[in-house]
Amino acid sequence: MRLIVVTGTNTDVGKTVATAALAARAIAAGERTVVVKPAQTGIATGDPGDAPTVAALTGCDTREYTRLDEPLAPDSAARRAGITIPPVADYAAPILDLLEEYDTVIVEGAGGLLVRLDTDGGTLLDLAVLLDEARPGLVEVVVVCAAALGTLNHAELTVGALRARGIEPAGIVIGSWPVEPGLAETVNREELPRVTGVPLLAALPAGAGSLSPEQFRGAAADWFAAT
Repeated sequence: MRLIVVTGTNTDVGKTVATAALAARAIAAGERTVVVKPAQTGIATGDPGDAPTVAALTGCDTREYTRLDEPLAPDSAARRAGITIPPVADYAAPILDLLEEYDTVIVEGAGGLLVRLDTDGGTLLDLAVLLDEARPGLVEVVVVCAAALGTLNHAELTVGALRARGIEPAGIVIGSWPVEPGLAETVNREELPRVTGVPLLAALPAGAGSLSPEQFRGAAADWFAAT
């Protein structure tokens, strides 16, 4: 039984593809797997959203709890729409209930760790703490970061925020590793485990999300084994 919470250090760092890769790896290991998206924004833009993307790449089950039109932080999108959305505490129980049906439950956040998922100020960090309190020792937080300059600072800030709330991250994933990495990318890959004290689990190749589902599922386990 595994409960994995996936957060980014920022938006557009490859968090959804990393979530899909974690799901594909679990499925390949024979684990019944579901991916949960507590809050999805930007649905009015025509973007299918993160959960459908994960489902298309992996074939796993997904759940979405809150959907908002504008491509903003969930609390901002809700305030602008004049609607009330559930507090993060309301997401904890249905997520924990999924552990009765699935071997692996993966929760994907929205943007960075402290992006507000509700209009009360609740964040993915708050949700992770609630889940950890309910099932001590079960929650694994995976931090997805960029490869480029600035990522060391973003990763350290995210890891520091988790540790300040009593959660030790399980690992870091570089969400998009360039075909021809430069000096900054190469050094960052070496330095991320040193400066954060968190192991590097994988560096996903750039364009991984554009692979066919068959190619993606076949390669996912190897991405984690390569670090």
